[in-house]
Amino acid sequence: MQIAAVLGRRAVLQDLAMNHPVRFIGRDEIREIGSELTPAELHQAVDRAWCDIRAGIAFGGKAVLSLPEDDFWRRPERMPFKPAFSAERLGWKLSSLYSVNAEFGAVKVIGANAFNRKHGLPRSTSTIVLLDKLTMRPLAILDGTAISASRTGTYASTVFDRCFGPDQSVSVFLFGAGPIAQSVIACLDHLAADRVEQIFVKSRGRDGARAMTALLQPHTSIRLIPVEDNRRLCECAFVVTATNARAPIFEDSELMRDAVTLHLGGDEIPQAYLLRALRSGTVVCDNLAMVSQRGSQSVALYFQRKGLTLEAVGALLGVRELSSLADWSDPLERPVCITCVGLPMLDLYTAQATYEKHLRLSAPLRAD
Repeated sequence: MQIAAVLGRRAVLQDLAMNHPVRFIGRDEIREIGSELTPAELHQAVDRAWCDIRAGIAFGGKAVLSLPEDDFWRRPERMPFKPAFSAERLGWKLSSLYSVNAEFGAVKVIGANAFNRKHGLPRSTSTIVLLDKLTMRPLAILDGTAISASRTGTYASTVFDRCFGPDQSVSVFLFGAGPIAQSVIACLDHLAADRVEQIFVKSRGRDGARAMTALLQPHTSIRLIPVEDNRRLCECAFVVTATNARAPIFEDSELMRDAVTLHLGGDEIPQAYLLRALRSGTVVCDNLAMVSQRGSQSVALYFQRKGLTLEAVGALLGVRELSSLADWSDPLERPVCITCVGLPMLDLYTAQATYEKHLRLSAPLRAD
């Protein structure tokens, strides 16, 4: 039966790849049909991805073309807006994330610029091309912006589940109020609502955290508390940063001494904290090479400023990887500092699950 199911699935994929036009599946269509992944479906897809990554079944890479900010600000009509971006990076770049697993391949293309907010647009927009692995022909093109944010949010629940026991109850401090921060809250609510006492939320602007917590509070049992400073940071055993910061957003002295920190954005953490984690705690990346090559987060930048690379010296200093089963299963000394760049394979599995759900739900509509 299993062999027949696999062969049947393969035949369907080949038929779609060979004989059907490639369709763009936009976010509105996904919402209309109801093929957005539920939190349970999202975590099931991501759990499967981590298992296959650690088993060597799923793998991929990332290429980033970063554009110089000086070129952007050289235009006179943009100069008046420059002071508003003094504390954050534009993150003006074109990125490509590519990966394969046993049946599918995917390429995610990301265009990003923080200035997009001035046009009422998302900071980054993602487009995912899902391919049949055997033929490497495209099956569908998906609006990947929401898919990308949701998979990034699962880093918070994955790390929380690893670092805190089933009987622990902790407070969380979240820097950021964008789509990734929203996904972090949704993922923690799904996995650990009974273990998270409260989430303090701080945003770059005064109103961002208030608006986001008001929007999400009716949908979560976790108490969400907007704050304007870091005074409650010392009460939080788990800290998540999801910003586009150009400089550290907290001081080492403000942290709980054995806190777990998860960094999903820019140059957000102070050198004193990183050195303390390297000397007496645990430093983790989702993938050493990818974090090093991206070169825009605090851990990678620390070594770059010393004329080194994280990829070359990280393993020698005991930096671990989420993608390595051996590293991640060993005990973690506190504090724990985790930096994640976003593995392409997580996009693949999330897009695959979305596509397969979309096919199931849209099949009756096509039949009619």
